[in-house]
Amino acid sequence: MADPSSYRPKPGQIPDTPGVYRFRDEHRRVIYVGKAKSLRQRLASYFQDLANLHPRTRTMVTTAASVEWTVVGTEVEALQLEYSWIKEYDPRFNVKYRDDKSYPYLAVTMNEQFPRVQVMRGQKKKGVRYFGPYGHAWAIRDTVDLLLRVFPVRTCSAGVFKNATRTGRPCLLGYIGKCSAPCVGRVTPDEHRELAEEFSDFMAGRTGTYIRRLEKDMAVAAEDMEYERAARLRDDIEALRKAMEKSAVVLADATDADLIALAEDELEAAVQIFHVRGGRVRGQRGWVTDKVEAVTSGDLVEHALQQLYGEETGDSVPKEVLVPALPDPLEPVQAWLTERRGSGVSLRIPQRGDKKALMETVHRNALHALALHKTKRASDLTTRSRALEEIAEALGLDSAPLRIECYDISHLQGDDVVASMVVLEDGLARKSEYRRFQIKGFEGQDDVRSMHEVITRRFKRYLAGQEKSGEWSDAELTDDDDGPSESTLTEDDGRPKKFAYPPQLVVVDGGQPQVAAAKRALDELGIDDIAVCGLAKRLEEVWVPDEDDPVVLPRTSEGLYLLQRVRDEAHRFAITYQRTKRAKRFRAGPLDEVPGLGDARKQALIKHFGSVKRLRSATIDQICEIPGIGRKTAETIVAAFAKAAPATPAVNMATGEIMEDEESTTEHATDAGSAEEPVSTGASEERRGQEP
Repeated sequence: MADPSSYRPKPGQIPDTPGVYRFRDEHRRVIYVGKAKSLRQRLASYFQDLANLHPRTRTMVTTAASVEWTVVGTEVEALQLEYSWIKEYDPRFNVKYRDDKSYPYLAVTMNEQFPRVQVMRGQKKKGVRYFGPYGHAWAIRDTVDLLLRVFPVRTCSAGVFKNATRTGRPCLLGYIGKCSAPCVGRVTPDEHRELAEEFSDFMAGRTGTYIRRLEKDMAVAAEDMEYERAARLRDDIEALRKAMEKSAVVLADATDADLIALAEDELEAAVQIFHVRGGRVRGQRGWVTDKVEAVTSGDLVEHALQQLYGEETGDSVPKEVLVPALPDPLEPVQAWLTERRGSGVSLRIPQRGDKKALMETVHRNALHALALHKTKRASDLTTRSRALEEIAEALGLDSAPLRIECYDISHLQGDDVVASMVVLEDGLARKSEYRRFQIKGFEGQDDVRSMHEVITRRFKRYLAGQEKSGEWSDAELTDDDDGPSESTLTEDDGRPKKFAYPPQLVVVDGGQPQVAAAKRALDELGIDDIAVCGLAKRLEEVWVPDEDDPVVLPRTSEGLYLLQRVRDEAHRFAITYQRTKRAKRFRAGPLDEVPGLGDARKQALIKHFGSVKRLRSATIDQICEIPGIGRKTAETIVAAFAKAAPATPAVNMATGEIMEDEESTTEHATDAGSAEEPVSTGASEERRGQEP
């Protein structure tokens, strides 16, 4: 715990101008970012008697080891810079809204030659029009299914579209009239784009134009005795009206507005947002945050506005934003919103009428979201704090371990031995800090030796960073072969790097032998201020170094629950990586052993010869005929096949017949790295996650 007076700037050093300030801890990590109209006055408020500070502010200033600031011209610039730094550094003491899901949007990809309607999640892309967010993806699909009857826009994936273009046959939606089938030329690109524009206009709330146009066309068709066409138009009108009924009118004046409501207590706050477009609720979302700093309702509203509109421009920022409390000061925030939109934005508290009634509805949703969140055990700040205190007491630690790292070893009968490192900070998973290791020091199965290697490599990287910054200069350090991607160095600007920060507690998946190996690795590196323990699966016993008996935590202990959770997460992360490596090894072929032979040239080889078996029997001169393949590469390819075991002949399992080369051309493009996954033909886009 640091004394704030040890890093307090001298009175004359701090300018009396607008700016943004950053508190850093002893490891140079940014732990808090704030803005101020007057840096001198704001920073002075942190360096007063600790007894007068809010408990969370007191924790922040005693965790920090230094403070720095950047002067800007206006309060609007300070707001923009604060938002950028919070996104970049992810400071632990700033308000962070934890979204419990990635909300789906209805997206129209206007940036493509043939725009596509689909469900999208995650980061918004340039040139794509978004509508929502929606609570569930099925709600989007129901709406789209109704609208495709009137606006038959493409919904298929790129793979399905390309295949239909190649074969000259549209998909099922093209046959039943729910797609205009631009893939086979039924409409021109301009005609299809016009359909996409009309679809987008309807979703944006401009519904009356299309209803009236269809009603007029229906009347004309009836007068001309084209009754089938009139009936079809009647059904189209009914479909549009059903789609409109899915979002009831809440504001009669066709208002475009976002309504933000808060529900809060001393520890946490829930934020709910309703997106109203054309007088109808088009989307809803919410977040929950721990109040890790002393904040008012106005401050929470300001943070919510930054979260909502920090990446938005143009019409994505509505003309009107209704809030329960106004930020202080109001003018910079309003000017920032106006700048994001490109025209005036009204930020105010509704006083009466329909807007106040709708705000009460949003507030009830926020109250419900906060009550629901309180029931989630892992996210309860009080429960997490109690769990960390129980662990500290059971292991005899001086303070609660705010950062815990857990390690696990995974393999399949001694093959593909890997390890995982998962991280909890303040009792919550920090997935951006997760790391994976390949065991390189030896072959075969030895969990104890593997654990020693992993702990050694991880903390060598940490010590290397300390040595570069001038700390731990007396440590004997040698680099390992993990490569520069696992550098632990922390840049001067405070951005986190791999292995940059030490834990207060290392947990290993295993019993006494694994714990002893981890402790021995730390001792060999001269590290004596990090606690070690192990959690054995059989009886859920907690083992500590140099003790013959385990520490037994009660089955109802929150501390034991937290240790089990981090152990299970480490096991999941390790086994996922191990399975990935095993699958990759099984798919490998002789061509993968040829250095410098990429996927494009592998595919060219398979395409030219028709199968791996034919390529195996080709001569060097025949391989050289392929563009891009030189003689040296051809010789390497032939040598690789010569080393590899001969291919097993393909057998017809029904007859027992050995198939000839002509019949076995499916010996597989996996050797050429060209295997494709099946592509969904629906309108939805599956969210893809990537391990860090």
